[in-house]
Amino acid sequence: MKKIVLIVGLVSMVAFTSCKDNASSKIKTDNVAEAAVRDEAAKAVPVMSFEKAEHDFGTIEQGTPQETVFVFTNTGNAPLIITDAKSSCGCTVPNPPKDPIAPGEKGELKVNFNGSGQNQVTKTITVTANTEKGSELLRIKAFVNPKGAAPLGPVK
Repeated sequence: MKKIVLIVGLVSMVAFTSCKDNASSKIKTDNVAEAAVRDEAAKAVPVMSFEKAEHDFGTIEQGTPQETVFVFTNTGNAPLIITDAKSSCGCTVPNPPKDPIAPGEKGELKVNFNGSGQNQVTKTITVTANTEKGSELLRIKAFVNPKGAAPLGPVK
């Protein structure tokens, strides 16, 4: 038994000490340069900065189509690509730009609202893009009077 332990110990010692190659000599300088470029590019991120994140249409009559434009600027240091824009219901239709927005450039996200609902209505638009956060949340709201109803509020 002592001989087996001694042999296993000697074999392990030889196995662990035989790899005396210098690891730094195996590094290829081309790979280091490529990795540095890749890591620097990974730090470049677009940022969507909206002039406003909410739009109030005020008081509207039911069924009256409305449209607004959310203007934004890419304040990041990489091209901004909007991959999707969805609303919280089918009565609101966002129309994002299809082309990438270069750093420092402005873009517009058009939003159409068909004026459905009654009373105070709030809808959200989720914009998915290649930003660090991944998505931005916008809101539209309106007070919708029923069609043909008298305006609410004090009468003069």
